[in-house]
Parts: sequence; C-alpha cells; structure tokens
Amino acid sequence: MTRLRRSVDSSSSSSSSSDSNSGHKPHTDKKNCRSGHADFPSPAQHQSRQISVPPFPVPDVNLTQHQRSFMASELSEADQQLHFPLGGTHPASDHPPPYKAPPPPPSGYRLPLTTTSAFPPIEQAGRPPCLDADGTSPVFIGSAIFPNSVHPCKIAPNLSPPCRVPYGGGEHEHNGRYDLLPFTPENMEWVSASYGRVPPGRTPVEGGYEEGGAKLYHALAQVNGVHVPGKAGEHLGGCNVAFDCREHVIRENYAILCWK
Repeated sequence: MTRLRRSVDSSSSSSSSSDSNSGHKPHTDKKNCRSGHADFPSPAQHQSRQISVPPFPVPDVNLTQHQRSFMASELSEADQQLHFPLGGTHPASDHPPPYKAPPPPPSGYRLPLTTTSAFPPIEQAGRPPCLDADGTSPVFIGSAIFPNSVHPCKIAPNLSPPCRVPYGGGEHEHNGRYDLLPFTPENMEWVSASYGRVPPGRTPVEGGYEEGGAKLYHALAQVNGVHVPGKAGEHLGGCNVAFDCREHVIRENYAILCWK
C-alpha cells in the first residue's frame, strides 16, 4: 500500500477565490485558462522524474476476470499442497475459503498520466462521475502531482490540457504528471458536507496534501447548474473547484468522496 507523503502548501488555495454564487456564463469546452499565478510551480518543475513523492498505487488493469479467477484458484491449490498435518490427522479441506481481495489503499487505485498521455479507455478509466457544461463531455476526478504537494483536480479530456486545478483564484492548467482515480460506485460514494468538515463516521478517499501536511480530499460542487470536481479540506473551510477559468469557493452543500 502506498501512503501519501506529508508535505504541503497551506497557501495553495487562495482566499481571493470567487464564491459559487457569482453569476458568470458557463465556459465553452475548448477554452484555455492561462493562470499565470505567482508562486505556483512552473511547468518545467512538473517532470515526473523530478518528483520525490511516491506514486499512487496502480491496479493490474491488463488481467481479465477469468485470469484473476484462475490466479486465485492456483493460489488456493498451492495452499492445499503445502498444508502438512501436524500432531495428528488434519486432512486439507476440499472446499478452501473463497479468495477475498484486500481493501483498496486510502487513496484508491490510480492511473498515472501526463499531459502527453493518450487518454485511457473506459475499461480502465471507468464511467465519468459528471459531465461538463455542454452536458455530453465527460469529466473525471484525479490528483495533480507537484514537487512538494498533491492536489485533487478535475480531468476533462475535451480540454487541453485536460488536468485543471483550482488555485489562486483561477483555473490552473496543469502540465506534467497527474493520476486519474476511477470512480467505483461499488465502494465509493459522494457524501454531503459543509465548512470543510469530514462527515461524521465516514472515511474520505484521500486525494492529496498541502506542502505543510494538511490533507486534501476529492469534492464535488455545483456551479451554475454544472457539477464540478475539486478539492476540500478542513483548513479550507469548504471546497474549491475550477470552472470557467476561475476558482470558486463553496462553503456549504457540496459533497466529499468517501469509502462505503
């Protein structure tokens, strides 16, 4: 299991961000947002070979269900063959317990991508949790990898670049390494939240961290009728999302991605 390394920049979410209630027109699909924010890592710093943080765990997406079942049965047979009676007659069971997959890591299984990567097929990326303003373009959730922090982001294949991070009042276009998190409704769900608080009794899917160590989670908020993925944290007092070249701060009635 890969654990997120603590780092973080508590200033990465600017207080100058606009509120979600601001009435602006929905953005067009192909709009480029040139952030130009001061103190934000330049694209040259985002080369994956320079990143010291450990990568998110990646599933073995090439195995078919038949291959997985075969591997599980092979393991069970091997366990039977290695079972020797000790201190009496203890025959191996004819019906070993079924294989049970281990629980996913706290950050889930990820698909590592870069700005120049071909977008993975739906079999790997999964179904998108929401759509863009046009009502048809898929939008996925993920995490943008920076030298000293990891920030939850939205991933829109119809945009160039597809990875967008809410930062400094704008919609930052991330160039470099980012990880796509396939949304799996079997073990994940969106849970209502407000003011940056983690819903009581729930375990959020870890989405990243600031340079100072504060945890960041995947959030989903509504802006002008459009569901937009973003980031949330207790230190933020709400959630921040990138939409229409702006960073929007939502204090109430958004959702955090949690494990079931």
